Amino acid sequence: MLIAGRYRLQDVVGRGAAGEVWRAFDESLGRPVAVKLLLPQGSDPSAASRFRLEAQTAGRLNHPHVVGVLDFGEHEDRLFLVMELVEGDSLARLAGSGPLPAERVALIAAQAAAGLAAAHRQNIVHRDIKPANLLLDAAGALKLGDFGIARFVDDPGAALTATGQIVGTSLYLAPERALGRPAGPASDVYALGCVLYQLLTGRPPFQADTALAILHQHLDASPVPPRQLGTSLPPAFESYLLGLLNKQPEDRPTADQVADWFDRGAWRGAPEPLPQELPDQGHGPAPSTVRGPRITGPGAAVPGTPVPGIAVPAPSVGGVYVPAAETESKTMVHRPGPHRPSRPFTRRSRLLALLGGLALFFSALLAGMTWFSPDTGTAQVPEAEPSAIVNPSISPSPASNGTAPSPSPTPSLSSSAVQTADEKTTAPADAKKSPKTAGKPRGKSKHRGKGKH
Repeated sequence: MLIAGRYRLQDVVGRGAAGEVWRAFDESLGRPVAVKLLLPQGSDPSAASRFRLEAQTAGRLNHPHVVGVLDFGEHEDRLFLVMELVEGDSLARLAGSGPLPAERVALIAAQAAAGLAAAHRQNIVHRDIKPANLLLDAAGALKLGDFGIARFVDDPGAALTATGQIVGTSLYLAPERALGRPAGPASDVYALGCVLYQLLTGRPPFQADTALAILHQHLDASPVPPRQLGTSLPPAFESYLLGLLNKQPEDRPTADQVADWFDRGAWRGAPEPLPQELPDQGHGPAPSTVRGPRITGPGAAVPGTPVPGIAVPAPSVGGVYVPAAETESKTMVHRPGPHRPSRPFTRRSRLLALLGGLALFFSALLAGMTWFSPDTGTAQVPEAEPSAIVNPSISPSPASNGTAPSPSPTPSLSSSAVQTADEKTTAPADAKKSPKTAGKPRGKSKHRGKGKH
């Protein structure tokens, strides 16, 4: 039979309730094609409308993972659609041979999702994603076909009473569609998740004796995790697959996100590196690719040489955490992890430093009280002045003649207090015998040694 004067039909490759698909040859361009012929229009008027819709929607798509539409017309009161001929098997036959390896299913997932994403960008919802509509060419590339002519998609009531069709459709029907709501892009993603589940495990996520029971499972039941069925699968793949089967459409990823996730190999689930101890100075690991908060602000410098890729505790004063950005060469990078041994270590160090400072202070206080006790008789004590924290990086000025420290200084943890304590405890024992009168030579007295650091 010659259609439209150029497409010569050769043999039937598929039949359905609304029409049949032929292998044909385009005599004008000299290439093989597929021709879908609709049954005579008088038998089902609504089928003609759906057929025209398929031609219009699929004709708007031009994507390597979508079956291309080449021509559309009418021949002897029958509509026909000329499409790209896919020389290969459908996933329906492939799924019947048993579970597939995770790597092959991931490739199928990336290609099928890419084709769906192209349709969704054109505001086209496939509405009948199932293994029979996912075709593989001779090179193994996937092609998404059969747009717009899905049976019983727009009429759930008819679907529940039909035989031979609802079982195949109900196995991949999204929960919102089981409730009679319109199909959306998320419905296609759910159906794709059901197909991937079947390819991995050899069975659909939900099975029952009747189509109605299967629809109830889509609404209320949770799918069994594939690894519990003995499927060898990375945990990341399993978790993402179950996410495609979320009951709420808004909880599922988009087709674009699914395609990107599988295409970049995230399904392999490379484990996150464990946190590491700070290595010796100059022997740190290679810079990490993990981004995180960096330490900035005044007073935020960390003692020691920075080690890229290792989390370093922020200082207690002036440290500010800001969102990650492209950092300079010695920026500290935080790597998330459950174990952080450096934090309790820092608190204990601060406690020890506090106790040591107090011990030195009270030792200095005791030495001062002994030095300036009443039996010395010569020291004049000036009125106590407000204490000030002295920057240890600035050298102290020489002591004034005839003055002495206050006998009861206010407790302080400043660096000057600890410094004074060290000087007093190291003063010569015979310093008490030195003259204390202003203007007289002090010799090797204690006050002369005070200016040394």
